[in-house]
This record gives sequence, C-alpha cells and structure tokens, in this order.
Amino acid sequence: MADPKSKVLLDHCLKQLKLATIRREYESVGGLCAKENHSFETFLLKLCVRELIERQQRATERRIKSAKFPRHKTIDDFDFSKTEKINAAMIRQLQAGDYIAKRENVLFVGNSGTGKTHLAISLGLSACHQGLKVQFTTATALVTKLLEAREDRQLERTLVQLSRLNLLIIDELGYVPFSKAGAELLFEVVSRAYENQSLILTTNLPFQQWPEVCGSERLTGAMLDRLTHRVHIIEANGPSYRLRDSQRRLAIRRRDGDTKKEVEK
Repeated sequence: MADPKSKVLLDHCLKQLKLATIRREYESVGGLCAKENHSFETFLLKLCVRELIERQQRATERRIKSAKFPRHKTIDDFDFSKTEKINAAMIRQLQAGDYIAKRENVLFVGNSGTGKTHLAISLGLSACHQGLKVQFTTATALVTKLLEAREDRQLERTLVQLSRLNLLIIDELGYVPFSKAGAELLFEVVSRAYENQSLILTTNLPFQQWPEVCGSERLTGAMLDRLTHRVHIIEANGPSYRLRDSQRRLAIRRRDGDTKKEVEK
C-alpha cells in the first residue's frame, strides 16, 4: 500500500512541475504495469508518452484557436466530385506542408462558391497539426487592421507579429477595393513575407483584374511578382456548388410539397 504522506508529496511535486497527465494517471498505469509485470523503465516510459501526447494535443488546440479560423473545415470534408476542375492530387500534396518549409505560396483563383476558402482553411488546419503558427484573415479585415495599427502608431509591431507566422491565410481578395494606403500596406505584408514565410491567398479575380482592387498597376505588378515567384496556383473555376446545393434543396422541398398535396387529395 502506498504511503499516504509520499502520495501527497508526489502529487504536490507533479503539480508544481506541471505534469498534469502523469499526476492524473500514474496510479492506474502503475497498477497495470504491476499486473503485467512490466519494468520500472516501462512504467516511466508509458507515463512520459501519455504526458507528451496530451501536451501536443493541447498545443495543437491552442494553435487552432489562435489561428482564428471562421469554421472548422478539413480536406476529408471536401467533395472534389462537385468541383472537378480543382487539382485534388495537388491539394493532398500540399497537405503535407512541404511548401511551408520552402516558403512557397498557394493561390486559389476562381469563382465564388467553388470551395477556395474551405481548402485554404483545411491546409491551415493541417499546418496547425504540424506544429506551425497560422493565422486566418480576410483581405478586408487585414487591411483594416493595418490601417488602424498605423493610426495608433503600432504598425511596425503589427507587421512584426504577422512576420512571425509560418503561414498567413488571406481570404477573399477582390470583393472590396482598397484605398491607396490600404493597398500599400497589403503590399508591405506580401513584401515582408517574400521568401520568409508562406501565404495562402484566395481570390475571385484573374490576375489582370487585380489593379481594380489595388488601384495601381505598378503596385499590383510588384505584389504579383513576389506572390507568384514560388507559388502553387489552384484554379477553382466552375459553377458555384453552394448555388447548386441550394437549388437541389429547393427542388427536394418542392417535390416533397407536391407529394404531400397528392396524398391529401
């Protein structure tokens, strides 16, 4: 039988060392190891492995929370059959994360409703699970944040924080045009990221229309030059699957309504 005083002291030490998993499970693991006649080293190894796994899980959860994804979307949730023009093999290759190690970018270009944001989020989640720092933002929200930081004389601090990320996801470029100052700040983010970190960017505009959003052909050209130097371009053109799903649900409701009327007759 364990010495009560030793147990109290052990619990205190494990708490101070912040070994929560070992503190919670050492008795059950010890009982199992004793029953199966495992060595002390095996007992200690089992405890350390459980502690390590739980710490890694908590760290991943913190990274996902810090990334500020609007939704939880995985590649397994994505139906590639509905968007046949998207290169599924390339997406699964990118999921491994080698592009981040190489400081390469990913651009999703195509119509609204074709899954660009879904796939960007899924790649971001994969990066979080690989121990990398990720942040998700829309282009409009990012530019607004930068303009406010400049107003508060916190611009450099904000830019440094962004530069410490392994992966920055910028969603929905092209929906709202930027002011001259906003476009210049977005270019600053892209310029600092060049060959230092990876960007994932989604846009509904072909490259030749980007000056409509950025306002300056010269600035747009410089931004594209940096974005596309080392890049994976995923074309997501085609009909909106969201629209198709809405039409399908509407057709089902109409069919069910017609069936109900026939039954009532």
